[in-house]
This record gives sequence, C-alpha cells and structure tokens, in this order.
Amino acid sequence: MKTALTIAGSDCSGGAGIQADLKTFSAHGVFGMSAITSVVAENTVRVISVQDITPEVIQQQIDAVCEDIFPDAVKIGMLSGVETMKAVAESLEKWQPQNIVLDPVMYAKNGAPLMALSAIETLIEKVLPLATLITPNIPEAEHIAGMKIESLEQMKEAAAVIQQRTGAAVLVKGGHAAGDATDILFDGKSYYSFNSPRIDTKNTHGTGCTLSSAICAQLALGAEIKEAVASGKDYITQAIRYSLPLGKGHGPTNHFWKFFAAE
Repeated sequence: MKTALTIAGSDCSGGAGIQADLKTFSAHGVFGMSAITSVVAENTVRVISVQDITPEVIQQQIDAVCEDIFPDAVKIGMLSGVETMKAVAESLEKWQPQNIVLDPVMYAKNGAPLMALSAIETLIEKVLPLATLITPNIPEAEHIAGMKIESLEQMKEAAAVIQQRTGAAVLVKGGHAAGDATDILFDGKSYYSFNSPRIDTKNTHGTGCTLSSAICAQLALGAEIKEAVASGKDYITQAIRYSLPLGKGHGPTNHFWKFFAAE
C-alpha cells in the first residue's frame, strides 16, 4: 500500500486540516500518517483559539514517521509562524521525501488568520522551494507573488512569479473568482487549465486541504503532476457537490462521496 504524510494543523470539527487530509488519503486507498503543527479549536462558524505545537515535537513526529514508514508523498498545510516553518523545513531537508504538495494556508474559511503575515517571507524563502507543487488560492497567491489577481491572465502571471521564485510547480486555485471554478497550473514550461462549474453551496469548509491532499494521494500512487491535479480537481468537485449540511456555518465537504451521499 502506498503511504502519505500530512504535516498540518488539527481541525477538531473534522472538516479541514489533518482530519480532512487523512479522510482524503483513505478515500484514495492511501495509508495516511500525520504530524500536527497546531491544534485549532474551530468549527464551521469560527476559530476560537490556536495552540502551536513546539518545533521539537513537530520534528519528532516527522522523525517517527520517516524512520519507520517512509511516505511516498507529503502534504503540508497550516504552518502558523516562523519557528514552525523552520522546523518543518529542517525535517524535509533531513529526510528528503519526494512528491511534496504544499497548501499555503493563511486564512480559515471564515476569514480568521491561520498564518502570521510576518512569516510569509520565511515561507517563501525556506519552505516553498522544497515543494514539488504549491497550491495557493487567489488571496494566498496575491500575498506570495506580491500582485493583485483579477483575471485568468493575472492568475497565470502570479503562477509564473511564484514558480520562478521557488522552482516548484504552482496551481493557482480560482475558487475565490467569479464564474466557473477555474484553476491554473504552471509547471515551469506549460500552463494547464482545469475548469468545473461553480456549485451553489455554502458547505466548502476544508476545500483547499482536501484538494491538496487528493493531489498528494495521487502523486503517492504514481501519477504525474498534471494527471494528479486533474484527478484531485474531479474529486473535490464531487466532494463539494455532495457536501454535508452539518453545522451552522460553512459545512464540510463529503470526503467519502464515492461511498455515500449526504442525507
């Protein structure tokens, strides 16, 4: 069985973060493992508090996984601050895993900040260059590329800027734009567009986590980046289509839509 490690924050309400990643890995038939960077007290309505795990314990979790069940792919999510970023970067450099998908989580679905903006330069300099693929949404891409994005052409431009700064392939997600949900992939040579109709639902909690972990699972299974992104896009589209009407805010997507529909 192929394996994947998620390095991310914990969402106690189950729709995003580590919980979403592990569900997504399982839905793809991949054995999931985790290293928790932050414990987030949140639900579909609000973020109540964030407790960062110490850098030492983050690294020890990664060591524990890699020395015993080395992952075929790694997904990185919430890295709240500079010390967390440095700890993860040091571990990645130590163990040299392949197929690293990095989702630069900056905000929760309700807009609460999950990354200190003062840490963005550390993210760009220390962590992003270690990734195989980076998956920012439009606000995140604007911060990383240092530009405004208001069109597909500007999504392409931002993807190129980020790719040139980091060396990683870049998927700029268009979920925050108007019209159809169009994502732009730039691998350093070619652009690819992935389009799906926008689904009328408020239940989109954890969509970024779920997409990036679906792509990670596909890379673990041996897919190339373009094919992994296409498969991940199809997966998250259906997970949103059959999303779960749970909670009082933005409900979760349905990670197991292949197995059961929402009732």
